[in-house]
Amino acid sequence: MTRDVSSLIRPATIAVIGASARKRAQGNAVIDNLLSRDCESRIIPVHRSAETIQGLATVPAIEDLPDNVDLAIASVPAAAAVETAKALEKRGVKSAIFFASGFSQEDGDAFRSLAAETAMNIQGPNCMGLINLNAGLFLYPATTSSKIRAGKVAFIAQSGSAAITLMNSAEFGISKIITVGSEFQLTAADYMNWLATDDDTAAIGVVLEAIKDPDAFARAARRVFENGKSLVILKVGNSAIGSAATLAHTGSMTNDADTYRLFFEANGIATVEDYDELNAALEILSRHGHQHGMGKLAIVGISGGQTALACDVAATVGVELADFSDAVIRQIGAVSPGTLAQNPVDFGSVTDEAARDIAGSIKAILDDDGIDMLAVIQDCQAGLHEMSLDSYSSPIDAYCRSARAASKPIIAISATSEEIHPDIRAKFESHGIPIISGLREGIVGIRTISRPRPRTPVETAEIPATLARKTRALDLMQDELKNGRSQLTPESGLDILTAYGIPTATSLVVKNAAEAAERSAEIAFPLVVKIASRDIAHRSELGGVVLGVPDMDGLSAAIAQIARSVAAAAPDARIDGYELQREAPGDIEAVVGFVASPPFGVKVMVGTGGTLVELTDDLAMGLAPLTVEDAQALIASTKLGTRMDGYRNLIARTDTRPLAALVSTLSLMALELGDRVTSCDLNPVMIRAGSGEVTVVDVLMTVA
Repeated sequence: MTRDVSSLIRPATIAVIGASARKRAQGNAVIDNLLSRDCESRIIPVHRSAETIQGLATVPAIEDLPDNVDLAIASVPAAAAVETAKALEKRGVKSAIFFASGFSQEDGDAFRSLAAETAMNIQGPNCMGLINLNAGLFLYPATTSSKIRAGKVAFIAQSGSAAITLMNSAEFGISKIITVGSEFQLTAADYMNWLATDDDTAAIGVVLEAIKDPDAFARAARRVFENGKSLVILKVGNSAIGSAATLAHTGSMTNDADTYRLFFEANGIATVEDYDELNAALEILSRHGHQHGMGKLAIVGISGGQTALACDVAATVGVELADFSDAVIRQIGAVSPGTLAQNPVDFGSVTDEAARDIAGSIKAILDDDGIDMLAVIQDCQAGLHEMSLDSYSSPIDAYCRSARAASKPIIAISATSEEIHPDIRAKFESHGIPIISGLREGIVGIRTISRPRPRTPVETAEIPATLARKTRALDLMQDELKNGRSQLTPESGLDILTAYGIPTATSLVVKNAAEAAERSAEIAFPLVVKIASRDIAHRSELGGVVLGVPDMDGLSAAIAQIARSVAAAAPDARIDGYELQREAPGDIEAVVGFVASPPFGVKVMVGTGGTLVELTDDLAMGLAPLTVEDAQALIASTKLGTRMDGYRNLIARTDTRPLAALVSTLSLMALELGDRVTSCDLNPVMIRAGSGEVTVVDVLMTVA
């Protein structure tokens, strides 16, 4: 459910609980901030004994508040939060902001429960309130930076310190600053949804630690984009390894950061990696916004070294450099003879200013349909000597003249992170050119102009009815779940895959060499023999696999060899028997798998497989469900896909569709079984050169 937060952002009546008549408290700081900015809202302090606080008439208790109070500022201890919220709810207050932190487990659980059930909006706790600069509403419990000014950028953060950082560093104007804290009820998505239709906001920046409801967040992002606004995310806490299933290769080779990256990419949401990049992106987006089909960048400047370094940075952060057409090369040669007409353009190579026409050259560049954006690399540091400042005035003026008629974004970048000279900033900004400190920050900010293309969602109608398959799979794992196993036997895993129509190698499990001799005819030689043990996940690592067993003598020898190897490597492992498997033909080995990634669903992976799967580190990932086309795109992005495309004729060019169909089917299986199967590893999947025919020969499934 999306909540209307208008009463928080534009409150006509504000109650303040927790302001003191004798000492300074957070409630007093909020009142100071409101009064010092000529707030037009009615402010009503609540105090049981004082008649006035900071010149404002009080009421003695929450129940004495007038009707239709829009917002209550609840500056109360954590232990009093639930009682205060209940009283505000009973009085009919529409919304409340709670600053408190340090909740006990009991108090936290009680407050979460109340917040989930009440119709009253609750922001926080453990937050720093919000600021609506457009209306002069500083619902903020501390002194604010004098640097902030009203503008078109909104900022949402789960961290109050992030808001402080932005206020002290942003050069752009701000519309709203919202700190959501611990999100016991209201989340960043609720505010994104409101800001999507806010006339005072053009770009939204969000600092996230976690997303609790991905569907709500994705819906809010879509609404932002549908209303022509921009959105950029800084996700913090990316270094922690995800907790899901480290037994599977595919589980151990991924983490939470991958999951968030996939979520943002799937929903077309631009991301950055630190505060400086966020500031740069918001500075640029507030002027140019997201623009579809904008990706190819031209770089110009008066220093060959700096423009070359900018190209290096562009390659590192994934910004495509434009190739100049013959027409652009000819035109630059005509208006700026002596300038090497290639990307990047070094105007400094022509020392005779009369012989170069910077504005004319830039016009030629931006008039070309194959070039989308222009970065101007120019030293603009506050510490520039007056002589340097004077010598730079001519190219800076030319850049500014270019912007007057330009229909494409021009962004100025100072090569270092030092503060920008105020005169240069004023000149660029007056011509609509954002100016950014730092090459990486500027290039990353430019990257956000062209936001990722969202993935087309797989409609329910496209997913085949598989209830019977799911029922069969659950039946197969029931006995093992009852026994408390953390992983299914390979035999059960292969049976589950077969139930979903995934091609698997024929196999059976025998208890000993004698039973193997009796039943080998059911499989037929050549065979692969593997240890069957509930305690061993990766069998080849312990000498538990023998390939290419040709006959009965070889079978007996293989079982004896495996028994010796496993006894030495894992003497305490329980041995269930030996798996006999028909050797599957194949020229390439792939790995396919999934890992449950709540609350985002299931993450599916495909790449180069075999015993060196971690060493090759060749995986592409996507969030389930995946279509066959989605899976083919993932395969194409891997080294496996390059090999299947006939790399250096090492193998025949191989059809990827059978493998992609397997990946797609597994993604649907993962969705259906995700509450039971936490991870699945198919390694190796044997692929025949040419036809691309696939066969799964080994499976590891971990269960909840």
